[in-house]
Amino acid sequence: MGFNAEGGSVNFSFSTKESHSNLHEYITVSRGWRKHKDGFFLRAESFYNVASNIDDLDNGSGGLPIILSYGGVSLHEQSHGESFMALVENRFSGNGLYILDEPEAALSPMRLMELICYIKKLVDNNSQFIISTHSPILMTFPDAEVIEITQEEIKSVDYKETEYFLITKRFMDSPEQMIKNLLD
Repeated sequence: MGFNAEGGSVNFSFSTKESHSNLHEYITVSRGWRKHKDGFFLRAESFYNVASNIDDLDNGSGGLPIILSYGGVSLHEQSHGESFMALVENRFSGNGLYILDEPEAALSPMRLMELICYIKKLVDNNSQFIISTHSPILMTFPDAEVIEITQEEIKSVDYKETEYFLITKRFMDSPEQMIKNLLD
């Protein structure tokens, strides 16, 4: 889809370290009749590099600062979670394709629920999300197709059948017992 392997929109072309997987070699992109007008690829582990690239581009440009599209405050001057939400709140404009790789790495449970609200608004505005996550909270998004990838197969599952949901539920149902079992 033309996104930078380290993250960002199709307009980002920086590279700091070749660390991406070869998954792209095994998937086929199918395009429908509707062309997305916006898009962004968020990699949790390289979002710092995206923020640095924005600052670098703004330092060398005489034009309108790019950071205005991200809320007007350097993403480095915010916490990881705040900078991620600034991205979603300000940069994601709708009618787009947004690929998020482990967004829960930056967000508290409350902020994950806030993210769900933003995703809903964007989906209602003709957007599509592809999210790689371990978060049972994100998996509960209404009408989402949850796809589980294992060594053996790729299949659609109900979020309540995922290992992440089952482990989290078991822990929340009896945290003291789970901790005791772990530490014994």
